[in-house]
Amino acid sequence: MEILIKTPHKLHEAAQTFIEKMDGQKIFAFYGKMGAGKTTFIKAVCEVLGVEDVINSPTFAIINEYQAPGADPVYHFDFYRINRPEEAYDFGYEDYLYSGNLCFIEWPELIEELLPRESVKVTIEELENGSRLITF
Repeated sequence: MEILIKTPHKLHEAAQTFIEKMDGQKIFAFYGKMGAGKTTFIKAVCEVLGVEDVINSPTFAIINEYQAPGADPVYHFDFYRINRPEEAYDFGYEDYLYSGNLCFIEWPELIEELLPRESVKVTIEELENGSRLITF
């Protein structure tokens, strides 16, 4: 599946399309270069899901938990600052990834061997004209 975001004004529309195509999946591993728009897209998806919390990159916290009224928590990970996959055990990553709740993971390549088999790979690529191509 591909979603093309031509302008920032189309971000929430793309997020809605993404949600419609999630097909019951819960774990999404976001790949892309620094600045490709991983956090921005995850923020838009959370907003469309109804999350009212402040949504930002969990770069230093490694994990943020968001809540939408009447819904299960949404977990947002950023593994950019870990040095080795074993560090994920220190904060109990398994409790989150196997919770049955939505999990959005940035920089999953740093813990790839720990990801559940059913994780959905999402790639965000910045195109030459500044638009973003999301493939999953």
